Amino acid sequence: MNPKTDFFFDQPEKWQKEFEKLRAIILDTGLDEELKWGCPCYTYHNRNIVLIHGFKEYCAILFFKGALLNDTCKILIQQSENVQAARQIRFTNQEEISKLEKEIKLYVYEALEVEKSGVQVPMKKTKDFEVAKEFQHKLNTDTVLKEAFKALTPGRQRAYLLYFSSAKQPKTRESRIEKCIPQILTGKGLND
Repeated sequence: MNPKTDFFFDQPEKWQKEFEKLRAIILDTGLDEELKWGCPCYTYHNRNIVLIHGFKEYCAILFFKGALLNDTCKILIQQSENVQAARQIRFTNQEEISKLEKEIKLYVYEALEVEKSGVQVPMKKTKDFEVAKEFQHKLNTDTVLKEAFKALTPGRQRAYLLYFSSAKQPKTRESRIEKCIPQILTGKGLND
């Protein structure tokens, strides 16, 4: 146990009992407990394996390379179509966790073996992401914007592309693009 994570487990949180149960299960696998992103993260040689986190409707454990796990029990969930590597197992009560304790450990051990093997999740390249036609038009007509966008890191480029293309209405896409152009021109990411 890492005292830095105690605050997470000591909060009068909706999922407090579930978090404690998940912590005990994961610590029993021999992983190191660290605090990352305000959540308990379990690592092997400083490499992230699994994280505990809570949401309004459920609590979950997140496997950083979950896409590479066999998922023989069919319990892994991809949070959204844009999440490439991570997968969750979700819980709504302590009984579900107790019922799946053996399987949770097996998944943690498999995730550890995946990490030890060095296998990486094949990630989509920036060029594989949809470019909203409104943004493509801006890039085609504004060479300064085009160069500024090309100068961004691939992660920042992907964040903008996802943000622009996720709007259903053309008017919303145009508004988002106009709002973000100053940030792109100064080399900043969507959330910088």
